[in-house]
Amino acid sequence: MLKKPHLVALGLVTLLVVVLFSLPQKVTGQLKLALSGFFLPIFGLSEVAGSTVRRAGNYVVPRKDLIRELEKLREENQRLALHSQQYIAVEQENDRLRKMAGLPQRVDWNLKIGKIVARDPANWWQTVFINLGRRDGVMPDMPVMTVAGLVGKIASVSNTRAQVLLLTDPNCRVAAVVGQTGETGIIMPYIPDATVVTLTYLAGSSQLSPGQAVITGGLLLKPGHEVLSSGLGGIFPRGIPIGRILDVRSVDYGLYQEARVKLSAQLGKLDEIWVITK
Repeated sequence: MLKKPHLVALGLVTLLVVVLFSLPQKVTGQLKLALSGFFLPIFGLSEVAGSTVRRAGNYVVPRKDLIRELEKLREENQRLALHSQQYIAVEQENDRLRKMAGLPQRVDWNLKIGKIVARDPANWWQTVFINLGRRDGVMPDMPVMTVAGLVGKIASVSNTRAQVLLLTDPNCRVAAVVGQTGETGIIMPYIPDATVVTLTYLAGSSQLSPGQAVITGGLLLKPGHEVLSSGLGGIFPRGIPIGRILDVRSVDYGLYQEARVKLSAQLGKLDEIWVITK
């Protein structure tokens, strides 16, 4: 059974229908126009909203393009940071070099960015492989670094791949300088900890303390300490950050000193690296 309000509503609808059918055609047409005039603005707003959404969609950049642009910006940011490190070292040397004659002028680093594609399971903390090779201008003994600091050097190269010896490899020895004091030594692995290296063969009278910065000294040494290349044009340019001194100890009854150095680069978390090809 329908309730009274429902019966009243049904009666009104029926009456409205009868009245509409009995109206002249001209009046019916005007009524239709009036009703359409009421609903068209609503439909127009809906269409405008839909058009706005479509236009906004046209301005939205695809995700893959955003990722590509982000990668370019990140690469450029790292490149600028690396050049900034070089220029800081140049400033520190500038006064001394002006007093010297006949030295070749420093050249800018020519940098190639690469990605780690594999690690040697037998030498996880000593060797990595990158997606750069001879076709990219990469050659053995070129320095490898991140924005944070030195990583190692190129060991061997194929056309599309290169093997990198990390600073934790015994065959990767680097002459280093303590930035604040000018003391020189040799970087060697510190076996118990892959995040630390040893700066050894420091003079027994060296005045070193924790926190001092250690940078490359422009030399490349074989395991037997023979000098392969030296000076400002050496394989490891002077000024690449290596790390900071943790502590210092005397060796052989004070004949020389050794310092443990916390590496600036995180060798266990390498992803992108930079090869200095010039």
